[in-house]
Amino acid sequence: MLKGIPQQSNKGMGKQKVTRPKRSCSTAFTSKSYQTQATVEGPPEAGAFKERRSKATAFKKFYERGDFPIALEHDTKGNKIAWKVEIEKLDYHHYLPLFYDGLCETKHPYEFFARQGVHDMLEHGGSKILPVIPQLIIPIKNALNMRTHIVLCTTLKVLQHLVVSADMVGEALVPYYRQILPILNIFKQKNLNSGDGIDYSQQKRENVGDLIQETLEAFERHGGEDAFINIKYMVPTYESCMLN
Repeated sequence: MLKGIPQQSNKGMGKQKVTRPKRSCSTAFTSKSYQTQATVEGPPEAGAFKERRSKATAFKKFYERGDFPIALEHDTKGNKIAWKVEIEKLDYHHYLPLFYDGLCETKHPYEFFARQGVHDMLEHGGSKILPVIPQLIIPIKNALNMRTHIVLCTTLKVLQHLVVSADMVGEALVPYYRQILPILNIFKQKNLNSGDGIDYSQQKRENVGDLIQETLEAFERHGGEDAFINIKYMVPTYESCMLN
């Protein structure tokens, strides 16, 4: 060893770690997605069946203020609405759209009063129902657009009742198929596939696919000569029930 010449240490002289470039995530069909180290992300879910929240309804507001002439009544058959006035004397232009607005509700007692109130008013409305049809379309559309199972079932049953509630109502709905039928087209094949669950849902009439088929058939039967072609335009897989 020569004096005055510093000796190099072998400490830390092992293999150097090779740093590899990180793979970056990028959206498909962008300039980054064509880079060598890019990882292309798959497309996001379309969310066609995803449940959506409803905004606060006018029905709930009016109910909590006590503006509806209704009360809850219990009997041997279960709960029902006790109307404080004769249903036939109600202002349908005011009350029927409000009760339809309540179809978006999923909590008791709002859900019960809205659903039962609609059926009661359709049962006794007669000629008062037809002039109110244009005011019902937005509440119906809002309820269907929630895409919630129980709300879909309730609204479909209400639609079936609506078309048979009075003369010309089915035909009056035909111009509004473009607002009503898109959601029905999405969920038309949405049937339960869970063994015993199928039979149970059919007994309770809570199978969305079956209810949609029933609703479309009711629309065709009561919608006049233009009903089928308009249904077919919005729901291409629908086949006429009037052929047999």
